[in-house]
This record gives sequence, structure tokens and C-alpha cells, in this order.
Amino acid sequence: MVSDAPDFSRLKRALVVKLRHHGDVLLASPVFTALKQHAPHLEVDALVYDETRDMLALHPAIDQLHVIGRHWRGTSILQRALAEWQLWRALRARRYDLIVHLTAHPRGAWLARTLGASVSVAPRRSGRWWAWSFTHRHPVVGGGRRHTVETHLDALRRIGIQPSPEARRLVLEPGDMAQAIVDHRLHDADLVAGAFVHFHPASRWQFKCWPASAAASLIDELHRQGHRVIITAAPSAAERALVGAIVRACTIAPLDWSGTLSLKEMAALSGRAAIFIGVDSAPMHIAAAMKTPVVALFGPSGEHEWGPWQVPHRVIASTEHACRPCGLDGCGGGKRSDCLERLPLAPVLAAALELLNARGSR
Repeated sequence: MVSDAPDFSRLKRALVVKLRHHGDVLLASPVFTALKQHAPHLEVDALVYDETRDMLALHPAIDQLHVIGRHWRGTSILQRALAEWQLWRALRARRYDLIVHLTAHPRGAWLARTLGASVSVAPRRSGRWWAWSFTHRHPVVGGGRRHTVETHLDALRRIGIQPSPEARRLVLEPGDMAQAIVDHRLHDADLVAGAFVHFHPASRWQFKCWPASAAASLIDELHRQGHRVIITAAPSAAERALVGAIVRACTIAPLDWSGTLSLKEMAALSGRAAIFIGVDSAPMHIAAAMKTPVVALFGPSGEHEWGPWQVPHRVIASTEHACRPCGLDGCGGGKRSDCLERLPLAPVLAAALELLNARGSR
């Protein structure tokens, strides 16, 4: 038992703050489930960046979803101040008793100090200002030895909540509209659920990507063995360019849906795929949340922290590079990762076929 754990029967509302990128936000989804499971009477809200809100929208354990606009920084001082003031007033009106801050972002400390919550928890970090901002702080296991989901849940363990195995699952709800749109597109392509491979080779970080020639060879081999492939990417110019290079190098063109899907539609597509293949990126976590078997290609980032969570999967990474996972943006910071660029086709194809055969035998 945690000696200084709060009495949850006295708490009415909680705010969970997660100000990071899409995949990071999705990996925080079990926190809301665990909080609600431990204290069903508790109203649980979220605060995220606006561009990541779809990762948590429709989560059954979230009562209100508050957002910070990424574009606020590009507005005038007066406009940004007004937006910040309106957000703070909305948060203050909720009268939170508990704040769970999941990163080292300074905003969480500021909110813990100004919103009047009697209980607040955050990762342990140096500095008196940080220490005095929170009533509880939890240690963070370093060295890539603990998955990010468990690190998030450590915030709850610090205040006396031991998450059940069921509560630790990722939660992502595509919604009826996204599912209907994807079903319609699959029908037009003469495809049904479970009859295709979802391949998302791109990432906003190009140093996490596999070469286009290798990706094209994988698609060709899958096609030769009777597996249709849908390839996706974000609408950014860099990701679309990578997909364009892959498609041009293919002898058998895949269905190219790059840049045409919302995050919710991406989830609906992954949920209908036989397997997902991709690099360490948000779509990989989306596929895991949708319970789709995953083949994940890892380079500089660490699979023990960021690997597919609670889903059948195969992680493919170089065994020739003792330096990985280095956490760098390419070798020497050069935006190109030798451990990925030299990753051969054979183990990726073998992993994909293994998962496809396992799914087909069920």
C-alpha cells in the first residue's frame, strides 16, 4: 500500500495532461481506463494538443477533452494570451481534485500550482520548483527497460492505483463515420476485412524509415504470394514523396491511399487489415490499439519502450549495429539511419508471412 495515497472517495474530478505527439498520446489511453476502473464516480478529463485530440476522442472513460492549439504560437501576443486565458478559465471551472501530468512539460507544473487540485502527480525530475509543484512524484526507469505504457501507469501506481491487466490495453475508437467511409472504400476496391495487408512505411521522422527500394520489394513479394496491399501515409509532402518512390519502384502497384485518411479512418482501416507493417510511428500504435497483428521495423528508437503493445507482433531490427537503439536522429545526427537502410528484406517478409499464416489458421 502507498502510505500517502489519496482517499479517492473524496475526489470528484481529475485532469490527465499529455502534451506530446500522436503515438505518445495514444499510449496514454490506458491511464484513463485505469482511473475510471479504480474510481467509477470520478469524472476524468484530458488535456492534449489539438492535432492529437483524435487519439482520445470517443474514449469511453473521458468526460471532457481540452486542447491547446499548436497554431497559438504563430498568433499575436494578444491572441495567444486570450486563448490561454480562455483555456485556463475552462479548466479552472472544472474544479479538479486530481491532476495527473505524464511528461516533464512545464505547463503541467504551472497547472498543478494554479488550478487548486489537492492531489497532483508527475514524473520525478530535478529542481525545487518542479518538486514543490506536485504532491506526488514517481521515479522513471531509464535505459529503455520499461514500456512507455507502463511508465504512464506508474503515475497512478504512485497514488495507490494498481492497474488491472484489462485496464492496460490501448483504447482507440474510430467512430461510426470513419468505419463507414473505410468500408465503402474497401467495397469499391473489391476487398473485405482480413483480405489485405496495411503497409505504412513513412514517419514524420525520415530517419525512422526503410528505403523505398526495400519497401517496394516487400510489396512485390507479398503480391506474388497472393496478398493485396494498401499503402498509407500522412498528407505531408515528405511522406507522400516516399510513398511515390515506393509505388514507382513496384512491379505490381499497391492500392495507394496515402494522404487521404484521417486518423480515425486510419484506425478503421488497420482494424480491418489482416496484418499491419510499418516503422516506429503513430500508425503502428494505432494498429496495435485496433488489435491487428503488427510487423514493426525499428532503427534508432528502442522497441522495449515503444514497441507494439499487447498484440501479436514481430519486431525487426538490425543485429549488426551494436549502437542501436541510439535515440539519435540518424547516424551522427545526419537524418539517415544505417541500421534501417541496411535492414534486409528477408526477415521482414518472413515475419509478415508468419503472422499472415497464423491469422489464416485461426
